[in-house]
Amino acid sequence: MNAPRHFLDLDRFDTATLRAMLDAGRAFKDGRPPGGNPQPLVGKALAMVFEKPSTRTRVSFERAIRQLGGDAVVLEQSGSQLGRGETVADTARVLSRYVDAIMIRTTAAAKLLEMAEHASVPVINGLTERTHPCQLMADVMTFEEHRGPIEGRVVAWCGDGNNMATSWIHAAVRFRFELRLACPEPLAPPREVLDWAAAEGGRVVVTTDVESAVDGADCVVTDTWVSMSDDDGDSRYRHNLLRPYQVDDRVMALAQPDAIFMHCLPAHREDEVTASVIDGPQSVVWDEAENRLHAQKGILYWCLS
Repeated sequence: MNAPRHFLDLDRFDTATLRAMLDAGRAFKDGRPPGGNPQPLVGKALAMVFEKPSTRTRVSFERAIRQLGGDAVVLEQSGSQLGRGETVADTARVLSRYVDAIMIRTTAAAKLLEMAEHASVPVINGLTERTHPCQLMADVMTFEEHRGPIEGRVVAWCGDGNNMATSWIHAAVRFRFELRLACPEPLAPPREVLDWAAAEGGRVVVTTDVESAVDGADCVVTDTWVSMSDDDGDSRYRHNLLRPYQVDDRVMALAQPDAIFMHCLPAHREDEVTASVIDGPQSVVWDEAENRLHAQKGILYWCLS
């Protein structure tokens, strides 16, 4: 029996494989499906396991598998045995007998890896505290729809060096663009991720200076300052650290005149980004959100082909 095709993180793939997924996603979006069949996953079922709330991940994956001809089963933590102490390994073994793939949105990367180790079907990373690779596939798709090939371009990140920042670092290496991250020192991206990027020859720069990061960039990206797992004390601490990293009109003016603005959502206007930017003409956040659907079709197609 062949090993399942997991989609865990971008750094686990070569560029050609990631490109094949994006190409398939674009083809489905454009109405020219690979092989000519718009529903190649008829009879397939996807289990979606949620330990964290979701809007875009849940709706986009459910619609993606259904539009490809398959079916979806949703398991919230409170409504499954995971919430009552069943091990991730046992859940993986059981779900593998019922469905053809598992998407998990979890509080810990270790749970994702445990699921993948014990599942006999593909496991897809719907988000962990460490990374969010499905979002990055949608982001690369969106950039290229608006500005052409991302290779050789400059992306500026402003804010917390969080799970999204880590996936942007992975993407910068695999898709060969320059990434400049402006982060306060206490919230810099993980050192091991930066060391990996350097070893891979990636063009990744970390600074505390927003102006130098954004200067001449083709795309400016940010994310919420407070995650669902942060407590009130941590929230106040983060706000104080991140206030100078807000993306406003002044910051966007430092980028290229045709630079685009991205945010994975949900957004908090007047915190990490002003309303004038996220609702302005340079913002592509709604296209970005839509492309979760299309990029994930490419991922599902690759995993289950």
